[in-house]
Amino acid sequence: MLTNVLQSIGNTPLLQLSPLCSDLPGTVWLKLENGNPGGSIKDRVAFHMIERALDRGDVLPGGTLVEATSGNLGIGLAMVAAVRGLKCVLTMPETMSIERRRLLAALGAEVILTPAADGMDGALKTAEKLAAERGGLILGQFTNPWAVEAHYHTTGPEIFHDSVGTMQVLVAGVGSGSSITGIGRYLKENGTDVSVFAVEPAESPLLSGGRAAPHGIQGIGANFVPAILDRELLDGVLTVSTEEAVKTARLLMRACGVCAGISSGANVAAALRVAARPAMRGKHIVTLACDTGERYMSTELFAK
Repeated sequence: MLTNVLQSIGNTPLLQLSPLCSDLPGTVWLKLENGNPGGSIKDRVAFHMIERALDRGDVLPGGTLVEATSGNLGIGLAMVAAVRGLKCVLTMPETMSIERRRLLAALGAEVILTPAADGMDGALKTAEKLAAERGGLILGQFTNPWAVEAHYHTTGPEIFHDSVGTMQVLVAGVGSGSSITGIGRYLKENGTDVSVFAVEPAESPLLSGGRAAPHGIQGIGANFVPAILDRELLDGVLTVSTEEAVKTARLLMRACGVCAGISSGANVAAALRVAARPAMRGKHIVTLACDTGERYMSTELFAK
């Protein structure tokens, strides 16, 4: 039994995607982060960063948090803030789904939308301005090493222990860079010959040397390279188009019964591509179901 909802964050299961990879050389496993209480992998980061800030006295009960978010971290922050008695002010691009905005408001957060053309950079600048005006604390998921710690100390060890150290490849999308850096670092330090592949939108291939541009994969491809992303950990970068991400997310629902979002579709599409390589025969590839598909009812994911 739990005394508060925050105790249910983490310890999510690994699911073998047998219907999608039975004929491939490699085997793909999906960590079901959509099963966290706030519906996404960002619950881990929100909880860890707020607990660290409270422990250090950077914010006091009744204080205000200000953060730029594509939605999922904001939902995690709003959830933790509700339990810990904090106010939460969030900025996000207007392109983010209406479900995210409504859920944030329901959790008690104040949501301020920024122009789509400005991307996450615009949301960040607005957050900085609001924090200065209101005396709020910016946790800064794109620059804060606590975000990486959250995955290094929880998600990484969970994957390693649940698979008995057999995961040889990590495939993960890059939003803030915290999950791929924290998980990748842990697996490389504790595993044997682990490869790490980043996933980014084909329409905005910054990590691949291209230019930032609009895309439809909410949660990854922030249109700048996050400061906390450790590129030294990366063994390669894979690009996935919005169309392919949506199609794969739909396939994940229909073939495996997993309701996950568009960025999860991008992760699985990239992981299946890696698993199809002859060199992957007999190897285990892990990727992430970053959030629940129910967060995308108003988007292209459910258009058909």
